Amino acid sequence: MTPGPLLLFDLLLPAVLLWLAWRSLTSSDLFRAVILFIAFNLLLALAWVRLEAPDVALAEAAIGAGVTGTLLLAALTRIESAAGRRLSRPARWRPAALVLTGTALLAAAAGLLWSLRLLPTMPGGLGPLVDRHLAESGVDHPVTAVLLNFRGYDTLLEVAVLLLAVIAIWCLDEAVPFLQQPLESPLLTGFNRMMLPILLLSAGYLLWLGSHAPGGAFQAASLLAAGLLLALFSGASLPAQWSGLPLRLLLVLGFLAFLAAAIIGPLTGRALLHYPPAWVKPLILLVEWLLTLSIALILTATVIGGRPTGSRPYPPPASPAAEGRQR
Repeated sequence: MTPGPLLLFDLLLPAVLLWLAWRSLTSSDLFRAVILFIAFNLLLALAWVRLEAPDVALAEAAIGAGVTGTLLLAALTRIESAAGRRLSRPARWRPAALVLTGTALLAAAAGLLWSLRLLPTMPGGLGPLVDRHLAESGVDHPVTAVLLNFRGYDTLLEVAVLLLAVIAIWCLDEAVPFLQQPLESPLLTGFNRMMLPILLLSAGYLLWLGSHAPGGAFQAASLLAAGLLLALFSGASLPAQWSGLPLRLLLVLGFLAFLAAAIIGPLTGRALLHYPPAWVKPLILLVEWLLTLSIALILTATVIGGRPTGSRPYPPPASPAAEGRQR
């Protein structure tokens, strides 16, 4: 039975989550709304810990609070810089908006409850089935086995969606530099010297841990992306020779490696994403390492908000004068 203090905490945590979600949606100050959103995701990660889902908790804290929060702050900064003022929104909702929002939420909740009724009842869930086939997966952690083997196509499609998001962002415009001139701060320099190695080592540890314990590519990539963003915020920049084809290859490397591992099955007489038993562990480890690098760069690219300066996906259009001379 749950102890008294933890029971009180478990009762308060959902209430605080609902309050943070409501305040984030109704705050008149957009900056405050983003900060409340980050706090909401951090407490949501704590809720996943209480539900004994450490893998989801790590992903929620790293991606939900860390990367997404940074992305929202960067977007808000750019919008306010373009507008020349701090943005806000009306504190009061219109009655029609409240009615439509409430109706949509009730309809979604009703549809979710109805779909749960249609699901087949399986005592213990799919955990026993995964445990029975865990030895065939090539790893010792059931979550990693599901994400990279048993349900590998889900992860493959997730990486493809992230890659398409970066392509869409790069099609819009070039990246705006974070800093017009390098910062000369001994405190920031010392902080970077301390944190960057820690983030790099922590990312490597989480990646190694994923084969037999909570961790893996997405969590490690989030920490690696945090280190890259910290360096960029401190005035670092990507070398010009890396902003073209090399960067593009690194962005798609994880997806291509996963896709190549997926088609090994049909080439050897098996189904798609069915790895040969003798190669299953090396393939999963290789795919996970390459996915970590690519996902870290993808997350960093989404926060930057544009393709690197000087990296154009197509040649600039010819001027009218040049077209006249060609005629």
